[in-house]
Amino acid sequence: MSAQLDRKPLAEQVYDLLLKKITSGAWPLHSKIPSEKSLMGEFGISRNTLREAIRALVHVGILEVRQGAGTIVLANDEWSASLQRRIAKSSLGEIFEVRHALETEIAVLACKRRTNEDLKTCLILSKQCISAVQNQDVAKFVKSDTALHEAIAKASHNSLLVDLYGRLLEEIEVSIYSTTVLEKDSTYGHTSLLQAIEARDAERAKQEVDIYITAYKQKLKIEE
Repeated sequence: MSAQLDRKPLAEQVYDLLLKKITSGAWPLHSKIPSEKSLMGEFGISRNTLREAIRALVHVGILEVRQGAGTIVLANDEWSASLQRRIAKSSLGEIFEVRHALETEIAVLACKRRTNEDLKTCLILSKQCISAVQNQDVAKFVKSDTALHEAIAKASHNSLLVDLYGRLLEEIEVSIYSTTVLEKDSTYGHTSLLQAIEARDAERAKQEVDIYITAYKQKLKIEE
């Protein structure tokens, strides 16, 4: 029996140990966890005990067993898993209302708190968005656009807001990808929003968020 295990029920102990691997970053988000044989050897436990612990982590949304792919890390803590489950049950309209509220506050805080390095990162990602449009590369655009929104969120320097927003983006990225049509004569990269953030103009930043959220909702045919 491993020295790591104490007198709690074995499945609970293994649950805690597996969760620690995830929360510590040893098993990153979206990575595949080690094989059953490897984990049984590491913790000195039976296959049944290991599977019971894994089932519990699957139940709370932290792990997912995929046929032919193994067991994948879906969330890096119980709070995130709970939030993801709640978002998954929400309508796209509800999600965009929350996104609108979060991005408005993010834009205001970014105007107040952004550093020159924050702004530099955002401008680089904005150029990548525009380049993807010019090349009609939808996959690259969605990736760059998502990264740009995450960078703007980080410029708010509010870690809780960044985490909440990140979970929301994960949930709507598929919808954005499936409905994105790149028009070369359109403006992408949120240039006007970044200009407002650079000028620390919070009111203008809020207006820019209103404009592009409204445009997104129209493309996705989301009613008010």
